[in-house]
Amino acid sequence: MAEQTKTISREKTIVRTGIIGIIANILLASFKALIGVAVHSTAMVLDAVNNFSDVLSSVVAIIGTKIASKKPDYKHPLGHGRVEYLAQMIIAALILYAGITALWESVQKIIYPVEAEHSALSLTVISVAIAVKIFLGVFVKGQGKKVKSDLLISSGTDALFDAILSAAVLISAVILLIFKFNIEAYVSVIISLFILKAGFEIIKEAVDDMVGHRVEAEYTKKVKESVLSFDEVYGAYDLVLHNYGPDKYLGSLHIEVDDTMTADKIDALTRCITAKVYQDTGIFITAIGLYSRNSSNEKLMHMRDEIEKLVVDHKHIKQIHGFYVDEENKRITFDVVVDFDEKDRAGLVAHITDDVKNALPEYEIVVALDSDISDQ
Repeated sequence: MAEQTKTISREKTIVRTGIIGIIANILLASFKALIGVAVHSTAMVLDAVNNFSDVLSSVVAIIGTKIASKKPDYKHPLGHGRVEYLAQMIIAALILYAGITALWESVQKIIYPVEAEHSALSLTVISVAIAVKIFLGVFVKGQGKKVKSDLLISSGTDALFDAILSAAVLISAVILLIFKFNIEAYVSVIISLFILKAGFEIIKEAVDDMVGHRVEAEYTKKVKESVLSFDEVYGAYDLVLHNYGPDKYLGSLHIEVDDTMTADKIDALTRCITAKVYQDTGIFITAIGLYSRNSSNEKLMHMRDEIEKLVVDHKHIKQIHGFYVDEENKRITFDVVVDFDEKDRAGLVAHITDDVKNALPEYEIVVALDSDISDQ
């Protein structure tokens, strides 16, 4: 129930913010377009076009959020949260279209120039637009951070960026009035390039989210802090988090516990861990694996320290964990985390296995390769 309430609140915030953005951008775009046409200012008209694209972006953001907030169903048991990333792609496409159109018109104006006729009214409109865009950008971006919405954060950043572009138009207009030198077409080219840059950056962010990227350290740190708050847990490793929409993660991990723990105690512990992690972070832990720890033999614990020193001395080894010695069968098992700079990962593991085998020839050595998936 708490999760559903949080989702509804987030949706309302995004929709409300989007509506404010739509109203503000329609008013700005209309005034800029009218004044731009009246004074023959290409830069102001293009700035107005950019504002109209922001209106469409807000509409897409609202629709995308509405769809993404739908409840899970049979076909989509993990919800529809990733629709927001698709909405980001659509917004990026709109921005790119506006940028390409603006660039074409700007080049045409350089080849076939039209003299702009700015007035006090046009300068006032631009100045007001700058102030409104700064306020809108700060507000929308702040709301996006509050509800962890990349859609709103992108929209707010774009609005702040628009304020800079409008300032460039204002400066070019002042230069024209004072020095009688028209640079508006060239300013329009710069505006167009910045619009294109913003579009490509949003595409990159959306693609990263859809492909899957490294989870931010703040998430992994919070999860591990929550898990390690239990006295029975001596380590938390192999944390894998899967993203199913903004701020919605499902994950799994391994914990290290004493080899003397019984199944009923482990069952109770893992249930408590799952509940606490969700309470502390909002992340669903779907599976918890176990590493057994030699807890009753000082000699074996000392052996672990020595092997760890030997292993981490190798380049590109970030961590050793899951260490266990089976004295009865004379077998040592552990995992090594290898960073992505290592080209021959299998070769490195084989080399480590040989080194440990040479140090402890009476034992069978079993080394598992782990990737550097999350911050350790």
